[in-house]
Amino acid sequence: MHSIEVWAPRGKPVQDFGMTRETLLKKDLFGEVRYRSDANGGTIVRDASCARPWLGWLARRLLRREANVLAALAHLDEIPELLHCEATRLERRYIDGRPLQLAKPQELRFFHDAARLLRRLHAANVVHNDLAKEPNILVQSSGQPALIDFQLGWYARRRNRLFRLMAYDDLRHLLKHKRTYCEPSLTARERRILAKPSAPSRLFRQTVKPVYMFVTRRLLGWADREGATDRGHR
Repeated sequence: MHSIEVWAPRGKPVQDFGMTRETLLKKDLFGEVRYRSDANGGTIVRDASCARPWLGWLARRLLRREANVLAALAHLDEIPELLHCEATRLERRYIDGRPLQLAKPQELRFFHDAARLLRRLHAANVVHNDLAKEPNILVQSSGQPALIDFQLGWYARRRNRLFRLMAYDDLRHLLKHKRTYCEPSLTARERRILAKPSAPSRLFRQTVKPVYMFVTRRLLGWADREGATDRGHR
């Protein structure tokens, strides 16, 4: 889905209650995403109550899915902290960072740290499942990576074959970004991984992806590098 954490929230101010200010970051078929700033710092609020009627069930399901994943990753500082969740509303801590496509990290250390973070994610029985989108990877002011937008994430009770395949694709997508910004540092093993997508990935590209691209780009006007006022801010 389409959301991005931004380093300096920009959007349309919708409310201002003294020390508390909310900025509308995105409004689409699945509801609204807002940045909320107060004396305690910034938070991201996802509101599914205003989703289109025929998509309300999906918006609520994705919201619950994200909440489950964030709860499972509460021990990781590089993942947004879940603050509150109810049927149609999720609130989580804002992470200050620049989306990958804007930060353009070229330091090998960043990708080492990102791979280490991804291993910790998988060790917690979670796959991200949407790392193909660069805005889902942030570069914090410290230079450390952070991961956001877990609507498509999956917390698995058991690390079965499907989980391992999805974890493999998480790694492949991270390596694609490493190839974009730090290609000389790719190892021979990493190049072999890039050259061999998983079976589910090949099937997705042949069947689901053409439909997904038509709906998101033609009907909704989304693009993988767009949405800097939403992703991870959601």
